[in-house]
Amino acid sequence: MGTHSEEKNMITEPLLINKNPKGGLRTLPFIIANEAFERMASMGLMPNMILYLCGEYNMETTAGTNVLLIWTAATNFLPIIGAFLADSCVGRYPMIGFGCITYLLGVVLLWLTTILSQAQPPACDQLRSDCESATWSQLMLLYSALGLMSLGGGGIRSSSLAFGAEQLEKGDENKSKGALQSYFSWYYVSVLASSMVAVTCIVYIQDNLGWKVGFGVPAVISLLSALSFFLASPFYVQSKANTSLLTGLIQVLVASYKNRHIKLSSQTTEEMYHPRKGSMLLVPSENLRCLNKACIIKHPGQDSTPDRRASNPWSLCTVDQVEELKALIKVIPLWSTGIMIAVTISQSSFPVLQASTMDRHITPNFEIPSGSFGIFTIITVILWIGFYDRILQPIASKIRGKPCQLRLKQRMGIGLLFSTASMAAWAITETVRRNIAINEGISDDPRAVVKMSAMWVLPYHVLSGLAMAFNMIGQIEFYYSELPRSMSSIASALHGLGMSVASLVASFIMNAVDEITKRGGKEGWIPSNINKGRYDYYYWLLAGLNMASFIYFLACCKAYGPCREEASEALDEKDGMEEEC
Repeated sequence: MGTHSEEKNMITEPLLINKNPKGGLRTLPFIIANEAFERMASMGLMPNMILYLCGEYNMETTAGTNVLLIWTAATNFLPIIGAFLADSCVGRYPMIGFGCITYLLGVVLLWLTTILSQAQPPACDQLRSDCESATWSQLMLLYSALGLMSLGGGGIRSSSLAFGAEQLEKGDENKSKGALQSYFSWYYVSVLASSMVAVTCIVYIQDNLGWKVGFGVPAVISLLSALSFFLASPFYVQSKANTSLLTGLIQVLVASYKNRHIKLSSQTTEEMYHPRKGSMLLVPSENLRCLNKACIIKHPGQDSTPDRRASNPWSLCTVDQVEELKALIKVIPLWSTGIMIAVTISQSSFPVLQASTMDRHITPNFEIPSGSFGIFTIITVILWIGFYDRILQPIASKIRGKPCQLRLKQRMGIGLLFSTASMAAWAITETVRRNIAINEGISDDPRAVVKMSAMWVLPYHVLSGLAMAFNMIGQIEFYYSELPRSMSSIASALHGLGMSVASLVASFIMNAVDEITKRGGKEGWIPSNINKGRYDYYYWLLAGLNMASFIYFLACCKAYGPCREEASEALDEKDGMEEEC
């Protein structure tokens, strides 16, 4: 009777049956919280870090900025390495777990530098030129903390988004697709929300309660990040690692080199190619023909197994692998056009120094922390995306009577122009600020506050936000639309790689400018005393480089040809004209 009753309950209440005890929606809040807390801790430390390095470690402005640029480059590059390791040999769950523990150790180590008196050089007035520099051991402790944070962040960011999507792959396909879209939306909302909390609340705590409390808060947040991930461990779906796409691309390069002596005929149909099982792509394209040698079957009975797999994937690749590498090579020139805009956005230290010397009061008793002005960039991005998607685009489509939106390359180009304008606005603000400091007779004191509202920096932040909304978001969509679906992980990695390269390029430009302008015993453009330098000249240089990047972008667009969306629109217009005829 008990068995019959249980069966009856299962029939009348089918929702109580749990076919898949692991994964599902219940795991997503833990994954999202893990990433959100990590971003909050990271973003909460970055804005004021230049003040910490210069004030507590007696670093020159250029030296401190170099440290931050290299740290940023590592933080953006390591997720690519992490993704490769997670996909090919480690797995996503172990990679995120490693990232959580490593990141927590890094933040705690950084927090200890504020507590242990031996971890910093003796306090010194910035007006003096004989301040004692940090010792080798003190710097190693600091750099170890930053390195562990980059390593841990790379482990989390490389796999967090994909690991969450992995929890929704089983079950009803239509329900999973809807849940996946909702998950992506909430994921990015959480990242933006955590960034906003970081640059307001955590930065405010650092300014008003000091470094010990200000760095202790991110340490607690990092602990919450780790706990939120590990608490749901029994419920996670953990797929085994498989061969990564990056390995497949390297195999094409190796195989084409091994087969470099093969002579290709003028007609591609004369060769026998190795297609991927189940793929409709049987013959490679004619562009970059040298790579076609990687998928030529030289010995039909030996090169492939009975189930149509390559006997040695490092000597024979599929047609799909070859075309994936060709697609990646094709987008590289346009990818390189985004480096310069990323260079300007990576100049996060100088806006903090500039705002710290201006009147930041909103009311007589409240002033905005100098590291919190980045919130205006984030707000601009959010407002523009909402305005464009919900207001501007629907109105334009209604007026034209058909879907109307800016093309991807148009958005990327407009973003470069906004980036140029943001640098120009920044340079003008700095010229005015410096002149006021000189006229007030306080140019010798780098900590003096000039009688000029910090709201003057808003045009720079607003224009930077528009540049990001147009160019950087357009870049990501461009990679996803132009690269094959199988390369979605590479498409997401390209943006991080661009930011990493841009940080190194920014460091090179800054060091070159500093070295050249200091020749002959001069002060230079970017000394530690912002009032003594010519930061405005440096910003004008960046504006000029952005304009040069825009011209280069136009040349790359012409060489690239039409995008898929442009080719599709042209085909639709042609079909419409034929129907009218």
